[in-house]
Amino acid sequence: MTKLTQQFPFPVSKVPVPEAVEASTSWVSEETGTCDFQDARLSKRLRVLLGQLASDVGAPIPFACQDWANTKAAYRFLSNESVNEAAILAGHFQSTAGRFAACRGPVLVLQDTTAFTYYRNNPKAIGEPYKAIVKNGVARKQTKAMCGILMHSSLAVTTEGVPLGLAAIKFWSRRCYKGCNALKRKVNPTRVPIQQKESIRWLENLRQSTRLFADPERCVHVGDRESDIYELFCTACELKTHFLVRTCVDRLAGDGRHTIANEMDEVRVKGLHHVEVVDSQGKPAWATLELRYRRVHVLPPIGKQKNYPALSLTVIHARERGAPRGRKPIDWKLITDLPVSSRSEAIEKLHWYAQRWKIETFHKILKSGCKAEDAKLRTADRLANLVSILCIVSWRIFWMTIMNRALPDVPATLALTQAETDLLDRLVVDKRNAVGSGDLSHYLNKIARLGGYLDRAHDAPPGNTVMWRGLTRLIYIELGFNIGTELMGK
Repeated sequence: MTKLTQQFPFPVSKVPVPEAVEASTSWVSEETGTCDFQDARLSKRLRVLLGQLASDVGAPIPFACQDWANTKAAYRFLSNESVNEAAILAGHFQSTAGRFAACRGPVLVLQDTTAFTYYRNNPKAIGEPYKAIVKNGVARKQTKAMCGILMHSSLAVTTEGVPLGLAAIKFWSRRCYKGCNALKRKVNPTRVPIQQKESIRWLENLRQSTRLFADPERCVHVGDRESDIYELFCTACELKTHFLVRTCVDRLAGDGRHTIANEMDEVRVKGLHHVEVVDSQGKPAWATLELRYRRVHVLPPIGKQKNYPALSLTVIHARERGAPRGRKPIDWKLITDLPVSSRSEAIEKLHWYAQRWKIETFHKILKSGCKAEDAKLRTADRLANLVSILCIVSWRIFWMTIMNRALPDVPATLALTQAETDLLDRLVVDKRNAVGSGDLSHYLNKIARLGGYLDRAHDAPPGNTVMWRGLTRLIYIELGFNIGTELMGK
């Protein structure tokens, strides 16, 4: 992306910011404390802007900033040539590394790509990430290039699904998107070096997150079928880290005279696994999976055998028994460098890959909750800077939601201040079985109830939507309480 050349207009320290907002967002300092801008005023403006956007989740910049001075400062911060996604997220990356070091066991690093779509009169200033089929009139349809940017992110989660934070991120856009099929007519993509492809983003994020955590043996990089790249396998082996990928390529195996599929056809069923699924109408059901796994000698693509070595990898095939009604049968083919020698280890890897959906939920919060696609900024650089800030807000909402489910018994001080817990005790009446409880789950349920969660006996745990609504209400209530205290004190 081409950076803009504008200067920061005036000292950020002179911009008035309500003290109550800063007090209610003390976590902001933890996620931005190590941001290293050349101008210290930019670091302060980042903290202010992050606190403002977190106080009004999904609100436009003018609404979150409330006055012209703060709004103008926010726009100039986002367009400053010294500001980029790496500088904005540097503090959050370090906080993620700290949370990684504090937990034990393997950590899953989930990678995925998402597109942000915008509607502009001048789309060339942003770019064309993809093409979509749109209606032209009543019945006619046409393929139209959409305006927007792409984001490839790496989200670190525990094996229980608790999001530790982002470990790597990359933004880019395309000046003109022709489509994959159009490119394949001119060049064989398997003959193009990985350094000349957009797929290099998978390798770059793998390297960045592994370097950030400085403990490659504990990292397991998880990706969908788009990440089934032989260069990624080799890079992970070089870095002495691990990967778990859903494979879609039937690669050469053994002595090169057969493929992985041929070998897996010879493997007998080594166990069954029962999982609960939901059909297209939302009705729950049980599916029985047949498990097959084998260590396979995998060869690189024919055009790359001089550049990359053969690898010994484990292939896991989980196929649903029978033909279910109302949905497609489950058919997962996973490939990993980790050893699998028992049914329990194969099921463990299936559970790990199932955690990949967490990054899809993170993207949903970013788009539906934080309204990242509603921004009116005019260039790709400014949009990338704004989305980077919203990524921190989305992670915090997601983290609090999952903490309520995965680790309900931890102290409330892990996520909330004493003032916030005191206000929640006054605002939300305790239920009989919860009187005296001071754990985090107790107060997160109260926040969700502020956002519309009913908390009935048979209700599922609160989701992300009621959580960000409740957080917004709590911040406003705390702001009003602090202002009232100051007025009464005078």
